Amino acid sequence: MNAAFLKLEVKRVIRARKFWIAAFLFPTLLYLMQANLFDMMQANMFRGGGREGTAINFSEHLLGSLAAFGALFVALNVGTRVAIERSTGWQRQLRITPLSPTSYLAAKLAAAMVVALPAITAVALTGALLQGVRLPVGGWLQLVLGVWLGTLPFALLGVFIGQVATAESVQVLTSVSHMLLGVLGGALVPSVAFPDWMQTMSAIMPSHWLAEIGHSPFDDSARLGLAVLVLAGWTVVLGGAVTLRYLKDSARV
Repeated sequence: MNAAFLKLEVKRVIRARKFWIAAFLFPTLLYLMQANLFDMMQANMFRGGGREGTAINFSEHLLGSLAAFGALFVALNVGTRVAIERSTGWQRQLRITPLSPTSYLAAKLAAAMVVALPAITAVALTGALLQGVRLPVGGWLQLVLGVWLGTLPFALLGVFIGQVATAESVQVLTSVSHMLLGVLGGALVPSVAFPDWMQTMSAIMPSHWLAEIGHSPFDDSARLGLAVLVLAGWTVVLGGAVTLRYLKDSARV
């Protein structure tokens, strides 16, 4: 990998003001609002005669979900710059330099992974400091590093969107992807509140399994091994799609 190009990519992302909003403010505010809302709804249900044995600790559950959503949210945004570079001809110019296709794609993925980590950490710190969520050190590492490593297929998806979209359409496609992955995958809203048919649909989405990794430190029934296998499969599929699309674009030079 070209270290200088990677450093440039990371700096460009970090200097963007919307990165800080996306990485810190958006997922943490969503987490605080939803955790307090669902806790309040649950408390009202118990006062109305609900059974406490069926309670879910939403501060914990939503921490795992919103950490996953924050990570995929910023990772998908890497596609915006890819689409702009294709539209302006910058990507074509890079192809006639010594920069290899592998270095270009690896730098885009690495930049997405670097900026995903603060989003996960911000939600975790908010849960610990403001919502009273407690985990041993190993549990926090499992949550943060597990969700971070599981973000790779979403970084690939972001690059792929940038490869097929124009500069004008990339924001629309990225926003639609945010909503589909967030809502249907149960990363933006708790899938435990879905009816059975929606829970079946949710299991198809890769974001469901990224959230499952986030839930695993709190829930012994979380299917961590299956989540790793599913996300690994998505990584292989999307990695192949990104490579084929880049080779197709290269053939036009």
